[in-house]
Amino acid sequence: MGGSCGKCKKKLFSGKVVTLKAGNAQRHFEQSDIPVVVDCWAAWCGPCKSFAPTFEQVTKQLEPKARFAKLDTDSEQRLAARFNIRSIPTLIIMKKGKEVARQAGVMSSQQFKAWLKPYLGH
Repeated sequence: MGGSCGKCKKKLFSGKVVTLKAGNAQRHFEQSDIPVVVDCWAAWCGPCKSFAPTFEQVTKQLEPKARFAKLDTDSEQRLAARFNIRSIPTLIIMKKGKEVARQAGVMSSQQFKAWLKPYLGH
């Protein structure tokens, strides 16, 4: 599933969602040659909880075409504010450090993959 790091030889993709924090977000956004798909969520949000399994399933299906990450808007309020998150769940696609798409609300697996398709390049 994807390649390995040239320096440390660790696998680059594991089929698991990355947790975004203030300390690692910029690196993921700016140093990635592939799109980064971000699920902005909170633990108290029912729709966010219902979408989580879909997000994880699509991560396993579509990596390494994109990196999939989750942003807890409660624990990372400054980062969420930087992206002007007004409602959750909100999905954001970042390419080379810039936001290229945004979608609020829950989607089915099929809807989610269809929304992603134009940004994944393959």
